Amino acid sequence: MEHSPFFLLLSTVLLLLTATPGTHSQPAAAPAPPGPTNVTKILEKAGQFTVFIRLLKSTGVASQLYGQLNNSDNGITIFAPSDSSFSSLKAGTLNSLTDEQQVELVQFHVIPSYVSSSNFQTLSNPLRTQAGDSAEGHFPLNITTSGNTVNITSGVTNTTVSGSVYSDGQLAVYQVDKVLLPQQVFDPRPPAPAPAPTVAKSKKKKDDGDSTDDDSPADASFALREVGSVRNAVLVCVISISLAWFYL
Repeated sequence: MEHSPFFLLLSTVLLLLTATPGTHSQPAAAPAPPGPTNVTKILEKAGQFTVFIRLLKSTGVASQLYGQLNNSDNGITIFAPSDSSFSSLKAGTLNSLTDEQQVELVQFHVIPSYVSSSNFQTLSNPLRTQAGDSAEGHFPLNITTSGNTVNITSGVTNTTVSGSVYSDGQLAVYQVDKVLLPQQVFDPRPPAPAPAPTVAKSKKKKDDGDSTDDDSPADASFALREVGSVRNAVLVCVISISLAWFYL
């Protein structure tokens, strides 16, 4: 009995399949576990954050964030300015800052807690950033919401959150279209004038008053001594005259 070419081809395919058992029974490879959280890599993948990435690296803040995110459970929220936001700064602004001020500038964009997009309206102002003191004149950062708009003000800069870049429950990165300029660096308040020495004057007046009071008894005592001396002299004279008359 002759076999058709189609039958021979079908037999060959079935033979090959049975010769490689288990080919279809192997499970698909599991995805590789995620690596450590790296802020700069996240921003590089997102694009348009070249200047901010450079500042993160040059100031050492990138390494600081890497350690915080991978060696603890502490959350982090970052407001990342786009490259266009740095372009809108006055020429030479970044170069005019000291190394310490550049660190403060970058840290001012970092909140040491995780803030999801639905939790902005629950925040209490002013927010404390990693730059430090949130008091007026230092590093205050205030966030308010209006509908779906998230407004940010530093006392120098007013801007809004323009989009979410990344969020994983521990790290949240949001894009802002202006660089957040802290008051401590870009609008330092003059020190409060020293109070007038009112207390010193009052004390001086009191001292003067005390010295006047002290002088009055001394003057009175001196006058009494003078009166007593005159009285004694008169008494001696009277006694002398009386004795003279007696012997006469």
